[in-house]
Amino acid sequence: MQQNMTVTKHDCPARRVPSGDKVIIPGGQFVTINQTLGGNYTVTWQGNMLRIDGTDASAIGYEPEQLHFEDDGSGLINEDYVWQALDSIFDPEIPVSLLSLGLVYGVSIDQEAGRVDIQMTLTAPGCGMGPVLVGDVEYRVAIVPNVKTVNVELVFDPPWSKEMMSEEAQLETGMFF
Repeated sequence: MQQNMTVTKHDCPARRVPSGDKVIIPGGQFVTINQTLGGNYTVTWQGNMLRIDGTDASAIGYEPEQLHFEDDGSGLINEDYVWQALDSIFDPEIPVSLLSLGLVYGVSIDQEAGRVDIQMTLTAPGCGMGPVLVGDVEYRVAIVPNVKTVNVELVFDPPWSKEMMSEEAQLETGMFF
């Protein structure tokens, strides 16, 4: 993708790459859009590389990704919605969802506390984008109705391997052989 410069239309939440620290880019700021993969945007603002979630894309003039989860009024977290939110998160370097890559090992929901605990891994233990991916998971799962907190635990046992990927993801990445 060719780099584009734009002006933020309104305040925009973002996360610093690779630390995952939360940042607000104020409205009216010049940003350079470096990459648009997996529904998220990597931008440069004031010399910092930042990741903008696709749900906040209107701030940089793009159509925002819409995640709609109906609250049934029960006060409970719908586990199917949690899995849908996880399936909407894409690896920052290849446009394949974390679920298709086999990176999510488990989800546990504490309905009373409104907490979702997620065990996940990375394609490599030293992956520099780990904190950003954790932030993506926290951000998207928190959109699910009745979720009060999201706890992501990075685990490396068992180690990730390409066999954990869906066949579709293996085909898409050229790793099916």
